[in-house]
Amino acid sequence: MYTPISPQPTNAQAWLAAVAAVQDAGGEAYNVVIDIENPVAVSSTDHAILTTVDRFLRDHHANTISGVANTIFPQGLLERHGAGDLYAAYDKVLPRMKQMTRDWGRYFERMTSWKKVKGQNISVINPLDDLIQFMKAQIESERTYRNTYEMTIYDPTRDAGKVSNRQCLSFLSFKLTDDKTLMLTVMYRNHAYIARGLGNFVGLGRLQAFVAAQAGASLGSLTCISTHAEIDAGKKTQNCVVHGWSIGEANDLIRQCRALPVAASSPAPSSLPANAQTELPA
Repeated sequence: MYTPISPQPTNAQAWLAAVAAVQDAGGEAYNVVIDIENPVAVSSTDHAILTTVDRFLRDHHANTISGVANTIFPQGLLERHGAGDLYAAYDKVLPRMKQMTRDWGRYFERMTSWKKVKGQNISVINPLDDLIQFMKAQIESERTYRNTYEMTIYDPTRDAGKVSNRQCLSFLSFKLTDDKTLMLTVMYRNHAYIARGLGNFVGLGRLQAFVAAQAGASLGSLTCISTHAEIDAGKKTQNCVVHGWSIGEANDLIRQCRALPVAASSPAPSSLPANAQTELPA
């Protein structure tokens, strides 16, 4: 059982196509597969989708699009500190981020800090930087290995046995084509399309663009496999403030986005709307 989605030009339009398909399937679907041609491009249609979804999340006191995206890749830190100081800057602000939220959701931490066990020796490695440096060396060499760049997020020593508050993004596989174009395929064990889906696509696109730029590759397509996807809903009250939304409100959001006009021109790389920008994960 799988739910194929027609390839889409951008991550915002990919999210809309996927969430619409899940809505049409009754709010839940398995093995939703979608390919995004340019995961960092933003057209006028994309701006409208991003703004509408971000406003919905803010109005319901949920994490913003950029807040979700930053759990995968901290774009603000990259823009302020540059690639050379990105990891050090992230390590510096990480304790603050852990105080700001009790949710799991710090994928970039696992990508850049992992305990490696070899016999009785335990060391901490940076899998993302190791992948980038190996890929860069391969691109610059006469013979290039194209199918050896993978990262796991799921860690059985930390995640096995947990029922909740665990990772949803499980695996990333980077691929180089003959012309040194970098593609990325990711797998989610569970995908909450309202609270996380669009922010996930934005963060993954930024991560992919970073890896491509640092390794000397061209940016290719992003493919997402959501082994389980849902139109998520639920409300809770904290300090007299209602957080979350009903399934009816979620469906209204999707219908509103589906009614947006599609831009006739091809998308050009741009940034998120100003009201969707945050510096640190909320």
